[in-house]
Amino acid sequence: MRSIRPILFALLIAGAFYYFTNHRRAPVSPESTSWVTRPSNVDITQAAGPQSFDPEEQENISVYKKALPAVVNITSTTVGFDFFYGLVPQQGQGSGFVIDKQGHILTNEHVIGENPRRLEVTLSNRKKYTAEIVGLDKSHDLAVIQIKAPGDLTPAVLGDSHGLQVGQKVFAIGNPFGLNGTMTRGIVSSIRSVREPEGGAIIDEAIQTDAPINPGNSGGPLLNSRGEVIGINTLILSSVGQSAGIGFAIPINAAKAVINDLVQYGQVRRPVLGIRTLPIGPELAAQLGLPADYGVLILSVIPGGPADRAGLRGGSEKAYLGNTPIMVGGDLIVRIDDQDVEDQQDIAHVMNQHHSGDKVKVTLFRGKNRMEVTLTLGEARNYAGA
Repeated sequence: MRSIRPILFALLIAGAFYYFTNHRRAPVSPESTSWVTRPSNVDITQAAGPQSFDPEEQENISVYKKALPAVVNITSTTVGFDFFYGLVPQQGQGSGFVIDKQGHILTNEHVIGENPRRLEVTLSNRKKYTAEIVGLDKSHDLAVIQIKAPGDLTPAVLGDSHGLQVGQKVFAIGNPFGLNGTMTRGIVSSIRSVREPEGGAIIDEAIQTDAPINPGNSGGPLLNSRGEVIGINTLILSSVGQSAGIGFAIPINAAKAVINDLVQYGQVRRPVLGIRTLPIGPELAAQLGLPADYGVLILSVIPGGPADRAGLRGGSEKAYLGNTPIMVGGDLIVRIDDQDVEDQQDIAHVMNQHHSGDKVKVTLFRGKNRMEVTLTLGEARNYAGA
């Protein structure tokens, strides 16, 4: 008879292995107690609540939630030609934002394109609507389109772009590369005038930002930390066609000055003074013997224009600024509507607060005499100059 001891010994070893494999516990240390055991009275859903976000994250989330419902994706379909001159539909994408309950949407003119065959707007809730063009302002790269969706619309809150400070926090929401509802963050890098590519619009007081802006962001809102729109993203400087940390937005005050015209008339009745000017600094003022060391010197007034009708005078004596001939001896404007004027950008800022037909108070020097003249602003399309 064979002995059963080897069999019993093997069974004993197997049982011990089974026991230790299925009943051993990981060593417990102070760092691991949180996941080894959990008190039964803790609400684990709190881990995903606002308490888990720091103040900066909470601000980001608040801005996004407030602004997103107003942001839309715009698809513009135009018709081009293929190699054999056959008609080929071409699509472009951009962003925009709702400005009222009537379905008006503000965006860039270049997002709409030349004579689009179809405009489609996609809301943040994914609903799609066909849009109609209401008004275009190519000189400022602005457009207003409209959809019929009264029950789905949440208008954006339009802020104030005057007094923005370099270093101020800003947020951009749009649809870069067609990725809907994307938010990026940065700061105001500078306030400057820029010209869009290929002889495009000149943007006065453009907001430069390092918030990443890419193709598809055009027409979308640039926001302050309260979720208010302070600009319309429109332009990037880049050698690779995508964000390089230098983007520009049209200031919202410039847009607010023309929105009513675009909605009511389909075009802009932008106000102008009807003058050509030269900015004056202390050195040039001393050379010309002017009574103030700042302001804009009127080189010429447009015949029959607003300034001409108000009696403002241009230069009468020929002089040279370097190699450039100029006319001196005209009125020196130092204030408009109680706002100091030092250059053309200051005039543009005042114009952005008015419409054609408005009256403004112009403070000027004629020779050594200080004067105040009331002037009725004209319409830009009728006059060249400022």
